[in-house]
Amino acid sequence: MANPTRWATDTGPEHSQWYIDRFRKLAAEGADLAGEARLVDALVAPGSRILDAGSGTGRVGAALAERGHTVVGVDADPALVDAARADYPGPTWLVADLAELDLPALGEAEPFDAAVLAGNVLAFVAVGTEPEVLRRVAAHLRPDGVLTVGFGTERGYPLTAFDADAVAAGLRVEQRFATWDLRPWRDDAPFAVTVLRRPAD
Repeated sequence: MANPTRWATDTGPEHSQWYIDRFRKLAAEGADLAGEARLVDALVAPGSRILDAGSGTGRVGAALAERGHTVVGVDADPALVDAARADYPGPTWLVADLAELDLPALGEAEPFDAAVLAGNVLAFVAVGTEPEVLRRVAAHLRPDGVLTVGFGTERGYPLTAFDADAVAAGLRVEQRFATWDLRPWRDDAPFAVTVLRRPAD
């Protein structure tokens, strides 16, 4: 990686294992961990090919795979990818920095019908790489493919900058909500879920 992610620089050495343990505990307790996946599933046709960008422990990608989609998950943290492989066999889980994403070089040349960046992924990429992350993810979508992105609005990445970066990446902003369960957007919302599309023409 050219620049370490904020996941690596802004957290301690035990953070990844804490995160893995946290979501394993939530899953064991029966917590609803599939909210993001339900929204993405509603945006695509059955049996779609979906990129889980910043896949973490695999919960979103796994829920999409359970719904019949072909899923490739990518994360820069090898520990999280190992946990995803152990807990959710089925999807393809790969280690890669989203700012340098080149899935054809990793054997995944087919474009995606959709991609998702959940769990504040853009708040944890390397500082200043947000535009490149959006560009790289958008480049892996087929024409008319959809990208859904969620992150906290007070995480240091203003929505005005995000929208401009998305347009520069060749994406069109279609919808914005305040939560993954589609609560209406308001300007003071602490979280934003944005649906973007790569134009077909």
